Order: sequence, then structure tokens, then C-alpha cells
Amino acid sequence: MLIWQVDFYRHPQNNADSVVLWDLLICDTHSKNSDRESTGNFSCDRFRYESSCPQSQANSTWLASEFQKASQKPNSGGLPNIIQVFRPQSLSLIQAAVKNLITNLNNSNIKIEVEATRRTPALKQWLQEKGYSPIIDKPPPLPLPDNLWGEEWRFGTLPAGDITEFINRPIPIRDVPDFLLPMNLGLASTQAVPGIVIYGGRRSMFLARWLQEVKPVTLNYIAGAPDGLVLEAGLTDRWIVATFEGEEIAIAARNYEQRKLESRGLHFLLVQPDDSEMTYTGFWLLQREDI
Repeated sequence: MLIWQVDFYRHPQNNADSVVLWDLLICDTHSKNSDRESTGNFSCDRFRYESSCPQSQANSTWLASEFQKASQKPNSGGLPNIIQVFRPQSLSLIQAAVKNLITNLNNSNIKIEVEATRRTPALKQWLQEKGYSPIIDKPPPLPLPDNLWGEEWRFGTLPAGDITEFINRPIPIRDVPDFLLPMNLGLASTQAVPGIVIYGGRRSMFLARWLQEVKPVTLNYIAGAPDGLVLEAGLTDRWIVATFEGEEIAIAARNYEQRKLESRGLHFLLVQPDDSEMTYTGFWLLQREDI
């Protein structure tokens, strides 16, 4: 499967004629250590394509033409199966460009999925090499809808070696990307992986389905008055999962963050009806964002 990571954005500086330029960057996902996301050591040296246009031409027609040109480069591998986009401002334009491209090629067998995801490390690394910031402005976090919140929550841990067995249990809703499996991150089987467990009670399935829709990325402790847990989801969404006060729980929260550092950012979110450990509703493997 061929995956492109694509960014199309306004260049931070105008050209010599004071014309506003838009830059297109395309790279495939390729790790220097050959196991892609598992190592955190990314490059897109195998295939890179970049082009620029004045703002007056920054539209889906120009993008579609550039996608076709890029796919015809000797080392491109052809058209991708998936295009990953991390910048919200580019998403709809790239989606429209893909539709234009497929229409222009007049080939119903061509399928290209546009995936909105923050997890584009190869592309973000390239942006940093060029001196551009890949950081996206994020809105203040919002409280969870009242009809979703469960009965209680707690910090928890799972030994890395037990996660594979755990995810094979009958859990209706789950998101466990292969590249986040502990073995693919090089974690020892005894490494403690931290997480948050939510007891949802009768709302357990509603909460899990909502989480499935918003696409959790990472769940962070934020110190403040009060302290809180903030869920980063989708491309820029932020949600307040819990707020709390007191030194004892603050210590537990700091330990949670420390364990994330020790587990290469890996952590989990588990939703279950109660603390009987008999049934589970939803499970997500998450990872701290480095960029």
C-alpha cells in the first residue's frame, strides 16, 4: 500500500515580486529503520515532490495536475492508495483535488482515500528541515457533552506484554494501530504502559461510540486550577475529560505523564461499564505527540 503525506499551505514569505505563494509538499512514508512509525526515526528521502503556485492558482484543479505529475516521477510508485493530511485548512481542497484527478483520468478502478490525521511524522520532519513550523493552532478545550460522561474514572497501567492479549478480548469498539503495538515500539514486555480507565455505566456504549467518531490521538494531564485531563482528537479538537484538585491525585497524574515518557509516549484509553473487569466497551492505543 502506497501512502503519501501531503501539505498545501501558504508560504510564510512572498516572492521577490511580492506575490503570495502556496507550497505543495508530497512525500511517502518511509522509515530509515524500515519499520515506519515504530521507531520514530522518519524520513521521506525515498520520494519527495514539491511545487509552488501563486495564490490565484491555488485551487483543486492545479493540485490535481500536480498530483498526476508527482505520480509520474520515476521513484514515486504511481498514484497512492491513501493521502494523509494533517492541516485542516488544506483538507477540503485536497479532497476536491483527488476527485478532480480521478475524474480527469476517467478510470473508475482508481481509489484514493484522503485521511485526516495528525500522524504525519515524515512530512512534519521535512517541514522542520525547511525551517517551517508544522504546529497547528488549536482551540481551547471544550467540556465533554453532559450526556456522555461516565460514573467515574481512574489512572491505570498495563504491562506492555499483556496488551496484545488484552486487545484480543471481545471489545466492541477499538482502535489499535499496528505501529502503536508495544512490540513495534521496541518496548520490553514488562514496561508499564499508562492509561485512563472510564467506568461509563449505562452510558458506556454512547461514550465509546462518541470517542470512535472524534478519533482520539493523545490524553494529557494539564496542571492548573483545577488540574485536568485533556483529550486531543481529530486534527485540532480538544476535550476536557476530567478536572480534579488535591495533591494525591496530582501526584498520580504526574506519574502518569512520567510513565508516558518511559513508554515512548504510548498510553491507552479504556471504557468499560463498571469495575467488574468482566466486560469492556472501548479501547484505544494512543501516543504522545512529539510535534
